[in-house]
Amino acid sequence: MDAQAVFDLVAARFGDAVSAFSAGAPKDATFVIAPDRLVDVMTYLRDDPALRFDFLQNVTAVDWPKEQRLQSVYHLFSYTHRHEIGVKVNLPRAQPRVASLASLWKSANWLEREQYDLLGIVYEGHPDLRRLMMPDDWLGHPMRKDYKEATEYRGMPTTRPSPMNLILAYDKAHPTAAKKDGPA
Repeated sequence: MDAQAVFDLVAARFGDAVSAFSAGAPKDATFVIAPDRLVDVMTYLRDDPALRFDFLQNVTAVDWPKEQRLQSVYHLFSYTHRHEIGVKVNLPRAQPRVASLASLWKSANWLEREQYDLLGIVYEGHPDLRRLMMPDDWLGHPMRKDYKEATEYRGMPTTRPSPMNLILAYDKAHPTAAKKDGPA
């Protein structure tokens, strides 16, 4: 089933809860779901025999600061029917909250934790929503476009010099070593 047919089936069942179908490239078709209907629509996508999206491939997120929103993006695939679709949910940037899908697909567990950690999206009802990559006491969400990295964390610098700058500094400090070790 092609992406347009998938969207048409979902739209016939859920009406205004789904919108903004975009055909995109053949593997990038998406549509938007209202946040309060996410679990209902995703359950339908998973369980309806004609759709059977049995695999949640990925959960990503996009920061749209000018529009004051974050977008949680879900990539679904059906092993049964060999079709795929992308689903988006728009969330207010100040309080990005949406239902967890960990009860529908086990793969959502760590994928939602990653988006929580990096962009600050709260997946309500998640069984273990905590940081995945950053330390528990890290401030902020590093993938937000307005994120400002602290110069240090617990007394350790958070950046390091470029290796090229270190080589140039060494060459300046040791000019004879650079000539002796260089090409003959």
